[in-house]
Amino acid sequence: MRAQKRKGGVGLAISPVGLHRSGRLLVLVVLVAGGAAVWQWRAVFEPVAITAAINSYPAAPLVFIAAHTAASLLFIPRTLLAIVAGLSFGIVWGIFWAVLGSMAGAIAGFIVARHLNSGLINIERGSLPGLALDRVERGGWRAVALLRLIPWLPHSVANYALGLTRLRLGEYVVGSLIGQLPMTIAYADLGAAGERLMVGMAGWLELTLVGAVVLGLSMLIPTIARRRTLDQ
Repeated sequence: MRAQKRKGGVGLAISPVGLHRSGRLLVLVVLVAGGAAVWQWRAVFEPVAITAAINSYPAAPLVFIAAHTAASLLFIPRTLLAIVAGLSFGIVWGIFWAVLGSMAGAIAGFIVARHLNSGLINIERGSLPGLALDRVERGGWRAVALLRLIPWLPHSVANYALGLTRLRLGEYVVGSLIGQLPMTIAYADLGAAGERLMVGMAGWLELTLVGAVVLGLSMLIPTIARRRTLDQ
């Protein structure tokens, strides 16, 4: 069904499909432009400055969640936001809000990619990217968790890539939560250690050591899992 608008005797037909496609293109353009702007001004994103900006609001945790979600969509590393969580809220609440923000960003990226993929992005299933997506789909939440544990794989890239699969949202959420948890805990812990050091509180060294150990373990897990998979 086509909507028509007449002006000066000229008919203008607008297709709903065309509108939806234009909307998806607009979202894609905004994300690309936002990512380019973040890259151009990347030197501005400094943990202490971000912490001060977030803490200036009465509802700092909600501002942090919103900032983390936007950051995830614009390719800002989630590790930076985890450090900010530790600096802003301490170790316990820092981990809590960092995990919540990381999951909010992951879900947002997944949903945006799935929306954009609705007729706009076409990946041949026989191609190399298509085969990789098929493998993740067969692995379910376990494959998602293993991908999240790869330290060099950017959070935002994984969000968008996994949104192109046929994974169920529940599988994606469970796998993302498990896979993101170790590194999120490690960086939030290091952020809390930095906050204690800056204000002259005791315990910063212990927190730093714990964060370093957890970070090291989170980097070893993918290697161990890969070797076990090859041995089977």
